[in-house]
Amino acid sequence: MTAVAKPAPRGRELGVLTLGALGIVYGDIGTSPLYALRECFHGVHGIAPTPDNILGVLSLIVWSLILIISIKYLVFVMRADNGGEGGVLALIALVSRQADASRRSRAALIGVGLFGAALLYGDGMITPAISVLSAVEGLAIATHVFEPYVVPITVTILIGVFLIQSRGTATVGAMFGPVMVVWFVTLAVLGVSWIVVNPSVFTAFNPAHAVSFFARNGGHAFIVLGSVFLVVTGGEALYADMGHFGVKPIRVAWFALAFPALVLNYLGQGAMLLQRPEAASSPLFLMAPGWALYPMVILATMAAVIASQALISGVFSMTRQAMLLGYCPRMGVEHTSASHQGQIYIPQINWILMVACVGLVIGFGSSTAMAAAYGIAVSLTMVITTLLTYLVARGSWGIGRLTASALAAVFLLLEFGFVTANLTKILQGGWFPLTVGAGIYILLSTWKQGRALLALRFVDRLYPLDKFLGDIAATPPHRVTGTAVFMTSNSDGTPPTLLHNLQHNKILHEQIILLTVVTLDTPTVLPEERVTVTPLQQGFSRVRLCYGFTETPDVPSALEQAPFAGRPIVLADTTYFLGTETLLATKRPGLPLWRERLFVLMSRNALRATTFFRIRPERVVELGMQVEL
Repeated sequence: MTAVAKPAPRGRELGVLTLGALGIVYGDIGTSPLYALRECFHGVHGIAPTPDNILGVLSLIVWSLILIISIKYLVFVMRADNGGEGGVLALIALVSRQADASRRSRAALIGVGLFGAALLYGDGMITPAISVLSAVEGLAIATHVFEPYVVPITVTILIGVFLIQSRGTATVGAMFGPVMVVWFVTLAVLGVSWIVVNPSVFTAFNPAHAVSFFARNGGHAFIVLGSVFLVVTGGEALYADMGHFGVKPIRVAWFALAFPALVLNYLGQGAMLLQRPEAASSPLFLMAPGWALYPMVILATMAAVIASQALISGVFSMTRQAMLLGYCPRMGVEHTSASHQGQIYIPQINWILMVACVGLVIGFGSSTAMAAAYGIAVSLTMVITTLLTYLVARGSWGIGRLTASALAAVFLLLEFGFVTANLTKILQGGWFPLTVGAGIYILLSTWKQGRALLALRFVDRLYPLDKFLGDIAATPPHRVTGTAVFMTSNSDGTPPTLLHNLQHNKILHEQIILLTVVTLDTPTVLPEERVTVTPLQQGFSRVRLCYGFTETPDVPSALEQAPFAGRPIVLADTTYFLGTETLLATKRPGLPLWRERLFVLMSRNALRATTFFRIRPERVVELGMQVEL
């Protein structure tokens, strides 16, 4: 199947998309100046803000932004697009299609990639909490009167953010770009105002400062690397949001504004610390003059809310991809925009994220304490992305082994350093995203393997279709007018619902459609490739509907447009027959008993197929059956 290609934007369209990319893609990385440099010098593992240490940390920050964001993601990783879509799940699809991958190696690669996707759920919980909390803490810098109210104010803002999710990003989307433009310009202006005081901070571009920082501080410098990583935590969003904006707008937004503004601000924070080392407790807010502190807090809070919105929307999109690729039970997906299919809202995920974010703010109490939990999930995902991109470069781009290995080695050297440094923070809070990631991975893999086991159990009970057609030809049952659609995941045998219907009702409809809905590992499917109709005997047809992993299935609409020879579908005269399975966990060979029980529990709470496939309930007949796993 062929994915729908998106033309490269130009002119006004490029400007609009670039503005949108500033608001959505760079919301997370754009709010890192709120806490990143502070944690290097004032956090739990902070190092003394001496001139040599300041220049060393600045050098690490600048080169992390250059190597990880500018070169790795913007130049190389974003070449690995799956029909224009990015993200870990899209990368998994690219790797799994490579011809030289064995079945076992594909399973291993998919498992690793799936764990990387699971880790991003932990990031989706921590990012809104730490971003908003860091911004609100600026009030305590202005006056100690606000200190007791920082956590309540943060919780109130977060609850408000999640309450408006049902309205969709389109409601406030027009504000995102302009606000983030003001934010990045403000970051740059504040940075320049201090750089002119001490322009020696530009020497941080010399990597020798980073090398001498490690030589001077040894193990402590290595631990500080975990805080340096906070400057690139939004890197995965660049790749994940590629399908929403395209490669060019994201690159333009980064190199034209986001990157220079961030570098200037970090250098400005460093220049201020060279003059006032005591300002390490909150360098970003203390850069601003006294009269601008309250406006700065308001602007920072708005930027933090935008960063939160970006991560929340990303989790919604990833969850829908997981559902359509068969890694997650069906959930209710609400489309919040008539023109952009990527703007969706998933109520169950929204409320889970809200409870987690509020719990994190109350549990940790400060952004400094929460910073210990932040970074490990993203750093592990970055390593996984590098490994998978290396495989794509070797298998699909035709890059030589030596060249691809050299590039991957440079990125992995730095990223493994980040991972190892973040592992030192496990007891201080790093356990949280790892626990969330492990839990999500168990759920996703259990659902995938459980569905495969259920399909295997159905295969054992399938009645050959050719034999069934021969039986009804020999002994014709009573036929009634209309069309019957029997949905089945197996495209070979006779659907059990068809056998049950004939056994109990003793009739068949004049037109019988055996329908299989397939989600491909491409983002979208061309309209002319959506439906495949195979005529059979006795008024039967086998129909295969194909959707990309970013599309929402609409079975009635697709059938209405299907090319049935001489017998078009009349929706008002069509009945859908679906099976309602009662699943029983057993000790039969298959999954461990505890995973079978988990799969049964997930199945009971999955969204009804009629809702997921947009089938009107009054046109559905459900036939129950019991299946032992």
